[in-house]
Amino acid sequence: QRYLAWLKDFLKGDMGVSLLYRQDVAKVIAVKLGNSLFLMIIAWVLSGLIGFALGALAGMNRGKFVDKAVKGYCLLISSTPAFWIAMLLLIIFGVWLKILPIGLGVTFLDRVYHAILPAVTLSITGIANIAMHTREKMVDICESDYVVFARARGESLWQIFRNHGFRNVLAPAMTLQFASVSEIIGGSVLVEQVFSYPGLGQAAVTAGLGSDVPLLLGITVVTAVLAASGNLAASVLYGIVDPRIRKGAAR
Repeated sequence: QRYLAWLKDFLKGDMGVSLLYRQDVAKVIAVKLGNSLFLMIIAWVLSGLIGFALGALAGMNRGKFVDKAVKGYCLLISSTPAFWIAMLLLIIFGVWLKILPIGLGVTFLDRVYHAILPAVTLSITGIANIAMHTREKMVDICESDYVVFARARGESLWQIFRNHGFRNVLAPAMTLQFASVSEIIGGSVLVEQVFSYPGLGQAAVTAGLGSDVPLLLGITVVTAVLAASGNLAASVLYGIVDPRIRKGAAR
């Protein structure tokens, strides 16, 4: 009954009042979400670009040193918890080298400065999946008949990637990248907690530990919408990149 009552108010735009912050849940989420989006967008873009580049490079140099190095990095990162990487970077750059701050500043530039380590941490953890997936697709492309024929014509690796590899590997990589929105949201919960970053992830942890049910429910709905939006965007953009998907859907 309580949930149905909450859902009825939620559909009217009323998320309730946070028990910990003593403010409307919508206002709390708006502030926290703004901080988290700034962090997650940077991490999402960096992980996608770097992961795609590393995966394509490894796939086109299968069995060589660069391929082994990329695979080793991806396997190591995939086996490492995000919070441990966050703590390691915090110790190295915040405590030992004292290059980046530990606490949060007041001005906008201070906030940007404080977001560097969390964004780097999320980027590092997000690179592995996209890189390994792109590598496998690129290996398949490089073993195809049309690429073998292109090699026989004397095309260089860059020409093969530009003419035959890029568009063929972009669509699956893009789909995986948009689907990884939920993973970045989940990773931000632990990363924001380690770096004391005032985002949606830290608010979710605070709400859970403090039994702030209205805030926790609001955060759950917002994060679910973000994850679903990522999957929807992947489906739409897949058809734009690959015309065969549009033709198949039309038939």
